[in-house]
Amino acid sequence: MSIVTDIIPLGTGSAIPTRGRHLSGCALRRAGRVLLFDCGEGTQLQLLRAGVKRSRIEAIFITHFHGDHLYGLPGVLTTMALLNRTAPLTVVGPAGLREIVQALPGLKNDWLPFEVDYVELAEGFEHAVVYETDAFTVEARPLAHRVFAAGFRFEAKARPGRVDVAKAAALGIVGADIGRLVRGEAVRVNGRVVQPEEVVGPSRPGVSFAYCLDTMPCDGARALAAGVDLLVHEATFTEDLRERAEETGHSTARQAAEVARDARAKRLLLTHFSARYDTAEPLVAEARAVFENTEAARELEAFCVTRDT
Repeated sequence: MSIVTDIIPLGTGSAIPTRGRHLSGCALRRAGRVLLFDCGEGTQLQLLRAGVKRSRIEAIFITHFHGDHLYGLPGVLTTMALLNRTAPLTVVGPAGLREIVQALPGLKNDWLPFEVDYVELAEGFEHAVVYETDAFTVEARPLAHRVFAAGFRFEAKARPGRVDVAKAAALGIVGADIGRLVRGEAVRVNGRVVQPEEVVGPSRPGVSFAYCLDTMPCDGARALAAGVDLLVHEATFTEDLRERAEETGHSTARQAAEVARDARAKRLLLTHFSARYDTAEPLVAEARAVFENTEAARELEAFCVTRDT
């Protein structure tokens, strides 16, 4: 068996929508749970088209206060209210997010049928775990954009190591004692104490995913992407427009690939394409010259990330 994490790009355009690209948003779906990263205009329609259940969203992570990453949030919250949501929701983003949202009619907590827990990141922070459950954590680090921005890393919690079935059988360990060893408990069998490490291998890291939009190459992005199974990184321009990328606080496709390479990420998914590119092919080609395992995000197409269980 394997645990599947679906990464579903909802919008791959930058700044303005085009006929073929919507604004920034990315859903993570795992074991019936949904996290939403960024919420550009039109996100809730893209969620519908992708078949992502809005009722399953338990947390929303906003990178920064540019409209193409934020302006869909009020609509998503309003729709949740109209659908009589009662489950609490966590919304993470830069300091001031609560004030921005609650300034709009109908979006104060005392008017909504559900609680919104705002987790705000102060400019100058270096690292924070912003959301944690029994199954995974989400951490944040600062990025390098024209305005204060944060990137995020999802990581499923480590799983117990594999049981050496042959060795367990040879020692006479059966049934509930195997479960105890997996939980880290020693057991007594045939007059001797068996320690977990004699039968159970080392713990196995969970699946990981990093989301880095909008940003120039920076230490924060490299730290978030360190060893991840999938890095989603913006690639607004090609190298011939590197100067423009620097002026606007963005990355070229080559720079995104360099981040993936330096961080030893396993896979790179490019997104946030300038409207000047009719196709992402030149961006992908540029990135693959540095980091071969690169693809372009395709809207509403799930990218599956798995690890054996």
